[in-house]
Amino acid sequence: MRLLLPCFVGRGKCSWIRFAFHFHQFAPRGEPRSIGVRRSDLAELLNYKDWLSQPEVIRIFRNLKDPDLALPLLYQLSLRRDYNPNESIYSVVVDKLACAGNFDGIESLMGKIKLERKCRLSDNFFRDVIKIYGHSAGRINRAIETLLDMPDYKCWPSATTFNTVMNLLVSTKQFDVIHEVYTQAPKLGVQIDACCLNIIIKGLCECGQIEDAFKVLDEFPQQNCKPNVRTFSTIMHKLCDLTRVDEAFDLLREMEAKHNIEPDSIVFNILISGLRKNKRIGQAIETFNRMTADPNPGTYQEVLYCLLDEKRYEEAKQLMGKMMGKGINPSFESYKLIIRGFCCENAVDDVVWGLNQMVSSGFVARMGMWSHMVRCVVSDETGGITKFHCLAC
Repeated sequence: MRLLLPCFVGRGKCSWIRFAFHFHQFAPRGEPRSIGVRRSDLAELLNYKDWLSQPEVIRIFRNLKDPDLALPLLYQLSLRRDYNPNESIYSVVVDKLACAGNFDGIESLMGKIKLERKCRLSDNFFRDVIKIYGHSAGRINRAIETLLDMPDYKCWPSATTFNTVMNLLVSTKQFDVIHEVYTQAPKLGVQIDACCLNIIIKGLCECGQIEDAFKVLDEFPQQNCKPNVRTFSTIMHKLCDLTRVDEAFDLLREMEAKHNIEPDSIVFNILISGLRKNKRIGQAIETFNRMTADPNPGTYQEVLYCLLDEKRYEEAKQLMGKMMGKGINPSFESYKLIIRGFCCENAVDDVVWGLNQMVSSGFVARMGMWSHMVRCVVSDETGGITKFHCLAC
């Protein structure tokens, strides 16, 4: 390989030795080391050797202590004859700029990439950039523009990347833009899938347009998609919030009969919670007993609240014991309600049980609970005061 003479050759032999020794730390050989590159070192680092391979360039960027130097270093590297960037190099530069909060720098980098056209970039690269714009920078419009600009980089977005933007719009409540982006799917070559339609349904439900959510549900066959349990649970959740619980159960029956979809524990949690909010406690407990899916911690907790609302404290105690046997800790609110309930019934032994279980779960009784328990014990004539005194000590 023909060696290129560095620009500092005229400084003399001593200067050459000092320079070679000074920049020996930058040689990416052996184990990578933490490199501290200063702004004044950039030009000399570029002339350190005549060839920098892509792995060496990546290692230099990764070891930059000052992430603000990432973009200046890349621009200096682009002046070298061996400049041959790939996706990994661009990715590490993006990571450094994001770490520094230099989102303007990322925009400048994307413009440079478009002009250079040095390599093909993958869908994953753009999805990562979109996530940075959306989650770290809060630049929602820039995330959308990046998605729409992907064909200009000779890269077509996948359904996953398209859905990332759609989900970003829903999570940031940009409901007025969702349909506009959705209509761009054919131009981007994106095949709409069930995940995308679920995101739209979620957005419509969150902004209160439940009837439009049903229209999107009807659109699944037109898009050659099949709804899943998440599709129905999202609509059921909104129906329950609107106290339209009976319609939620109608949708459950449609899901099972027409679409042959088995409800999961989340569906039952939604229905039980909806029934509880509508004071239909008996039906909520009946729904729990008829569950076809395995209950999860949320299911048990919701049923426990139903029993406590109905002042069925003995049944609540049994359910709490079952929960703890499965390694599920009831909430602090549950302990507070059941202890107060037992206090009202002057059931000192049950109060002591509740306090012991609460402490073993890592909770601490507050002043209001202690006042209830003290009144309960003082009014008791069965010797419970001795047990309480021992516990309090």
